[in-house]
Amino acid sequence: MVAAILTVTDAAPLLPPRGGLIGLDLGTKTIGVASSDPDRRIAAGVETVARKQFTPDAQRLLALAAARGAVGFVLGLPVNMDGSEGPRAQASRAFARNLAKLTELPIILWDERLSTAAVERDMIATDMSRARRAEVVDQQAAAFILQGALDRLRFIAEHG
Repeated sequence: MVAAILTVTDAAPLLPPRGGLIGLDLGTKTIGVASSDPDRRIAAGVETVARKQFTPDAQRLLALAAARGAVGFVLGLPVNMDGSEGPRAQASRAFARNLAKLTELPIILWDERLSTAAVERDMIATDMSRARRAEVVDQQAAAFILQGALDRLRFIAEHG
């Protein structure tokens, strides 16, 4: 049992017509988690997992996916602004490889450049308190990442 690690373009024809996806924003201290509806239209934040060790972290993510009947994961890949991959992107790829050993659900890598910054700006614009932003920024970043992938999947489905 080893899941495929794919780009969104490669994953699109392999995904079943219905079934939600789980979005992940992998940080050094937390993992933001979001999920989509079964029709893959809307992403919403679910929770923030405090990172401990890989195995309990992965077990929590797999439990969330199972509870929601998810058909795959979308993992944010923190690419540098010039398109190169640094240590954070390498860590995300390593996390994907390790998670792939524990599930058959495909793992889609999604360029997450500036996702957290965009989410922070939106939350500040809504006058959300600093404390509340700290509580939800990771899951909102995961929702931002997941929504980008959902929009791309829908574009591929409609335009080939």
